[in-house]
Amino acid sequence: MSNATLVLLITMAILAQVAAVGLFGWQRRRTRLQQLDLSGGAAGSEVRPALALSRQLPEAEPALVAAGVSPAAWSGYREFRIERRVVEDEGGAVCSFYLVPADGGTLPPYRPGQYLTFRLEVSDPAGGSPKTLVRCYSLSDRPRTDCYRISVKRVPSPPGRSDLPPGVVSNYLHDQLQECATLSARAPAGHFYLTEDGAVPIVLIAGGIGMTPLLCILNTLTHRADPREVWLFYGVRNGAEHIMKEHLDALSKIQANVHVQVCYSQPRPDDRLGTDYQHQGFINLELLRRTLRFGRHEFYVCGPPAMMESLVPALQVQGVAPEDIHYESFGPASLNQRQVQNTVAVTDPVAVRFSGSGKTVAWDGCAGSLLDLAESQGISVDSGCRAGSCGTCETRIEAGEVEYRQQPDADLKPGHCLLCISTPKTDLTLAL
Repeated sequence: MSNATLVLLITMAILAQVAAVGLFGWQRRRTRLQQLDLSGGAAGSEVRPALALSRQLPEAEPALVAAGVSPAAWSGYREFRIERRVVEDEGGAVCSFYLVPADGGTLPPYRPGQYLTFRLEVSDPAGGSPKTLVRCYSLSDRPRTDCYRISVKRVPSPPGRSDLPPGVVSNYLHDQLQECATLSARAPAGHFYLTEDGAVPIVLIAGGIGMTPLLCILNTLTHRADPREVWLFYGVRNGAEHIMKEHLDALSKIQANVHVQVCYSQPRPDDRLGTDYQHQGFINLELLRRTLRFGRHEFYVCGPPAMMESLVPALQVQGVAPEDIHYESFGPASLNQRQVQNTVAVTDPVAVRFSGSGKTVAWDGCAGSLLDLAESQGISVDSGCRAGSCGTCETRIEAGEVEYRQQPDADLKPGHCLLCISTPKTDLTLAL
């Protein structure tokens, strides 16, 4: 045997051993992740075994893909039973609801970041007849075949305005719906979700309860042991509002490529810098510049209006490509490129007539949508998701045509439109 052959054999043996060790380490880390309760339950809650991920989305018709709905999803509303509830923060303002199908069937896959649309019969606090209300809540955990999770923040009366009522649906969920109660929900939908291709580092930016869809994305990435570098920037006032703290700490420790950066804007005396949170203040471009490495990143942003209105334009001015910025405000309502659309000048103004109220308004494009236009004129319109999914703002068109800025998810009656995502194409008359 020649020396060259001997060297080649030794090299191959070494490479085989390295590959075996690497495979063993990867499998061990994946096993540890599956043993960790990635549902993000609060400390002391029941530990649920991790389940296998739902299968990848199959090929679908273009209309379904455009709407962001899985082709395996159900139509209309489906009944779910609340399997358990978990309070997720010290202040008790956020509660997670684990939902299982009442029919005992399996759940279709969905894209991490999407939401469920709920139809609820809520009793009138004033003693009137129950009202049917529609609300959308982001899925806050990775896709599973047997269970969905939403995490809902209780909405109080506005500060200093105790004369105004608190959030009707959020308080109904917190106070009235216990384990074994049922809810009606449409299939997961929405246009804000994790893109599955590419190796670009991911930056998740969450403000307050805007954490929920990003937690779904984060849990999905860690469960898959995705090799992409992931940065999570999470901003709240202080430790009382810090949801799923132990869960986030565990993820950052078990996944070397996951970096959690928590910002407290008003820390309490007992909140520890460097332990409970990493930065004091708000999430802004300066913090991102100081923390992130150079190079291209893919940004997912969800939070309150003030954060969205400052941070998203700042990323655009900084030169981040539009296709690398995905953002959503509370609602949930996809706002991707909405600001750009709202600034487009209308060269040929059209007239929008609301027949029920007798008002006629010139459309100049500043309102953003027909729903915004109606509300600016004091016309009351029932609405839920503001993203074309729940169908609550469906309105009959008496004359004219509309066009949509995105594919509607909800089924429409002939001759009707969804005001929240439509604009007038011609002079228009609506039955409002």
